[in-house]
Amino acid sequence: MTKFLLSLHVLAAIVAVGPVTVAASMFPPAARRATPAQDGGPAATAVATVALLHRICRVYARIGVAVPLLGLATALAMGVLGDGWLVTSIALTAAAAGVLLAFVLPRQDELLGQLNDNRPVDRANTVQLAMFTGMFNLLWATVTVLMIVRPGSTTGA
Repeated sequence: MTKFLLSLHVLAAIVAVGPVTVAASMFPPAARRATPAQDGGPAATAVATVALLHRICRVYARIGVAVPLLGLATALAMGVLGDGWLVTSIALTAAAAGVLLAFVLPRQDELLGQLNDNRPVDRANTVQLAMFTGMFNLLWATVTVLMIVRPGSTTGA
């Protein structure tokens, strides 16, 4: 059962978190490219691309809830719920979710709204969004390394 839960956990992480990290990273430069020119509005396809990237982030963020749930079930089956590497991973996962929900998705909403209203997007806002996206990605990368290395683990895997 442990191997099955671990397999589901890893697959959920790949399928759910991967698209969010990629789409969120692509969003700021796509929003800059979609900013209306002085002589007219942005190309409809550029705004559609930004909207699609935002939708990917929103949808896969919801699906991503399965990752920590399956992770907790796996940890329970492995008997490692109290291990330091897991507790740290849980805290970093919560931090990543907080960054995504409090900083990345709302700023994407705001920038997409500006583009839909044919207003220019301020470069400083896209840079700030890129910073928060980088923090989100770095937190997930750290969690991934902790899941593989598991410092202090005695499970032998």
